[in-house]
Amino acid sequence: MASLGWSHNRRNAAVRQTVAWCYRGGSISAEPRINDRIRVPEVRLVGPSGEQVGIVPLAKALELAQEYDLDLVEVAATARPPVCKLMDYGKFKYESAMKAREARKNQAHTVIKEMKLRPKIDPHDYDTKKGHVVRFLKQGDKVKITIMFRGREQSRPELGFRLLQRLASDVEDLGFIESNPKQDGRNMIMVLGPHKKKTEAMAEAREAQAARKADAKANPGRSQNSAEGEEYSEEAPAEAPAEANAEA
Repeated sequence: MASLGWSHNRRNAAVRQTVAWCYRGGSISAEPRINDRIRVPEVRLVGPSGEQVGIVPLAKALELAQEYDLDLVEVAATARPPVCKLMDYGKFKYESAMKAREARKNQAHTVIKEMKLRPKIDPHDYDTKKGHVVRFLKQGDKVKITIMFRGREQSRPELGFRLLQRLASDVEDLGFIESNPKQDGRNMIMVLGPHKKKTEAMAEAREAQAARKADAKANPGRSQNSAEGEEYSEEAPAEAPAEANAEA
């Protein structure tokens, strides 16, 4: 009797654990039931081409699936009776996985890039930083511009404000001021937003890459000559110091 009570309690504990797990949102399988796993007396059957066959006994639906060499897949388990469709389930899973992969590939995530400048930045450094901002905006990303003040520069916030306004004006064809300049401790911050959406920028980048590949394939000699020109241009500056010394 003791062993029987222990077995009964153990079974009840297992049932309670299973119920609690299902209550938390777990499920035995996320995949639909197919073929012999379907346990209902009758189903509402949909044919291979999407045509409505009607309500038929489960045995008849399985017989039709075998006749068409397809699977009987439960597509709406909560319906009464459940809706089942005749399909190639392996092919369906493969196509679904490919669609999900393509959707993830084309999914656009807007990224906030950051660029830091000093109030008294050198003109050459400004052009370099502006080039990075242009590249980010072309890619469809937002850019957070931070002006860093040091020492006595903190008493001249108008220098940073004018620099931010200048930068915004220089890139106004690619972006707009999404967040106006504001003081944040020793820094002044402004956010630029791109005119183009991320998806548009990604599509244009893919088209440009495909065009470059097609051009390189159609004109292999041109790409080789350009590569040789690049090698020559890299070596050429080495002679400049000698000429400068000679002039001196």
